[in-house]
Order: sequence, then C-alpha cells, then structure tokens
Amino acid sequence: MFLAPDESGLRDAAKLLRDGEIVAVPTETVYGLAANALDAAAVRKIFEAKGRPFIDPLIVHVCDMAMAERLAEPSPQLERLALRFWPGPLTVVLRKRAVVPDLVTAGEPTVALRMPAHPVMRRLIALAGVPLAAPSANPFGYVSPTTAAHVRDSLGARAPHILDGGPCAHGLESTIVNLADPAGVRLLRPGPVSPAELEAALGVPVLPAPSHMDQKAAQAAPGMLDRHYSPNTPLILRTAGTMAQVPPGYPGRVAVVHQARPADPRPKGVEHFWFSESGAPEEVARSLFALLRHLDSQNFAAIFAEAAPEGGLGDAINDRLKRAAAKR
Repeated sequence: MFLAPDESGLRDAAKLLRDGEIVAVPTETVYGLAANALDAAAVRKIFEAKGRPFIDPLIVHVCDMAMAERLAEPSPQLERLALRFWPGPLTVVLRKRAVVPDLVTAGEPTVALRMPAHPVMRRLIALAGVPLAAPSANPFGYVSPTTAAHVRDSLGARAPHILDGGPCAHGLESTIVNLADPAGVRLLRPGPVSPAELEAALGVPVLPAPSHMDQKAAQAAPGMLDRHYSPNTPLILRTAGTMAQVPPGYPGRVAVVHQARPADPRPKGVEHFWFSESGAPEEVARSLFALLRHLDSQNFAAIFAEAAPEGGLGDAINDRLKRAAAKR
C-alpha cells in the first residue's frame, strides 16, 4: 500500500522498519527498498524481494554525521566531502565498524554510506532511529524506479509498503567514491557529483573507476556489474550524432531515443523519442529511467539510444546506458 509522506505515514513506515519489515522509500536519486541496516534478517528480505545476489553490497543511509560515525571508521576526507556534498547524491566507501552486518557489505571490510537530501527520507531515518540499507526498489538488474508507481509496477506484492515522496529530483543513482582504497581516492560509480567537484573538495586527484570487475566476486560497491539498469527490450547504444546508423529494415518496431528533441528526425520509418527537449544533462538524467521503462512496455523489438556528450553528468548518463546495453 502507499503511505503518505506526512507525519502519520512516516511514523507508520518507521515502525515497520523497526519491526524488521521492508519499505520502499523516496530519495533525491531513485526510490530505494529499505530495511534496518543493523538487522541482518531484515536486510535479507531486501535481497529476496529484489532477487539480488549477495555479492552486491548495499548503500547504508544515515540522517547525520553521528550515525555515520557509528558505522564507519573516521576519515578526514569524509569530513571534507560531507561538508561540501552531504546531504546529497554522494556515497562514500569507508572501513566499516563491526556493528554493520557482513550481509550489507558482501562480506567486505568496507561500508558504503550516504546522507540523502530528500526531506522525507531524512525524517524517516530520524524517526526509525536506525540507519537504512536501501538499494533501488526494483527487480535486480532492471531499470531503476523514480516514482512510487514504478516501484508498484515492478515489484508488486514484494513491496507491500511504499512511501510516496513524489518523483525523484536527480533520477540517477548517487556518485560513489572509495576512500578506503590504499591506492588513493577512487571513483567507483559516476553520478550527479563529478570527479572534478570531488577533487576540488579533497585537494587530491580522484582515480578513475575500474574498467572491469570480476562478475562473480564480491563487489566494492553497488552498480558495478557489467549489466545493470537494463530494460527487457534490447537496448543498442549509439554515439552522439550517429542515429542514422539504425539498420534499414530492422525487424519489428524500433524506438529511437535522442538526447534532445531532433529538428529533423532521422532515420525515417521508426518511432522517435527524446530524453529532454533541450538535451540539458540534468533534464536527461531526470527522465532517463522513466522513458526507458515506458518504452519497455510498448512491445518494441529494440531501443536505439543516443549517448550523451562526454564530461560531467554526461559520463553518469552514459554509464547507465552502457550497462543497460551490455550483452545479455
């Protein structure tokens, strides 16, 4: 059932979480499927509802620095990043304390922490009085949800309680940066906070994300598997400006998705869509998953999607599109 984002609905959701239940929750990035991060039995329900492999760790959401410090070892770099980006769409990987169950971290000695900016989520964590583990509220590997209706449509009875906080402001998952890597600060997943912004806050270079991860080993952070964020309809990624390469006579209905509304759509004979009227990266990010979900329900034989220009938020958009287009 949908829970209203008022004080009554929030108190109901907080009680469910304290009682070991799972609740779908809004954040400024995407909707999450939350459980008490300190209750391993409750966290297991997240994995079961999503069909998520245990090698994929969860992000733990906190409402203040005091809660973060109870979960992870102190770090001067965290203090600098938190001062600049928390609350907000940045997740930080740190050495974990023993209180965090191994199930949350895929057995790794680190934990991924975020302080969300969504006021409903922040209030919920404070009312529950516990940190919340909350991966995206969708079947594992599928397109992330950015509205409460997306959660209902993709999880159904597996998410019996959905706190409706409205559409997500960013529409893309958080940036993840590893502060526990002995080689230096490393980007693990691009997102709304860019590497340049991280470097400006830290005063040190940020190493690029690994080019490939062992797909069967425990992951350092969520969202790093090659195939992720993926519709059931095959998605074929095209570089910017090459949409005319859609093969003529492609069997079945084809959707062509542009970054911005095209002045003169090409190729002809296919159905055209666009992530944004102007192609502004922030608008593309907000609509990306919602449009892919819509197209996935329209019985297209394939979705040809144009990549974003590189740099800044475009790198995060392309990361999601590349993983959505990875081989099945």
